[in-house]
This record gives sequence, C-alpha cells and structure tokens, in this order.
Amino acid sequence: MGIIAWIIIGLLAGAIAKLLMPGKDPGGIIITMLIGIAGGLLGGWLGKVIFGVDSIDGFFELSTWIAAIAGSLVLLALYRLVTGNRRSHRHA
Repeated sequence: MGIIAWIIIGLLAGAIAKLLMPGKDPGGIIITMLIGIAGGLLGGWLGKVIFGVDSIDGFFELSTWIAAIAGSLVLLALYRLVTGNRRSHRHA
C-alpha cells in the first residue's frame, strides 16, 4: 500500500477508535491520524506475532481495517493515560 492509503486508513481507523472509546481527547485530527497510522502498524505486527497471519494485506481487506482499528484502540488508550493527567491538573 502507498503512503496515501496509509494516511487514509490512519485517519479513518483513528476516528473509529475515538468513536468506540468515548471520552474527551486532547488531540485533534493530526493526532488522530498519527494514532491511526501507528495503530495500523501495531495491529499488523501483533496479528503476525500472535496469530501468525498477515493482517495488513490491502486497502480493501477486512483484516487490514480490523488490525488498524484494534491497534488504534490500544494506542488511544495509552495516549489517554499519558496525556489525561496533564489536562485534569490545568487551572484557568
């Protein structure tokens, strides 16, 4: 897959992960895209390591989207753990 495909998958997978994991997020669209792209890579790697399958096959493959969304959920949870405490201690 090309870089444009990764950006599109990243943006959509990150947005879906944010929809599946409700709550306030400190990041905007760029953070969502980066979480999605990294989540796709993480999901593909975990699919290969844990299940021994190539989960990142192509743009229109269901396994690609499942891996990207699952990886994005993991990274979004970690992102919230790291940045969530900073936001709650901020005073106006």
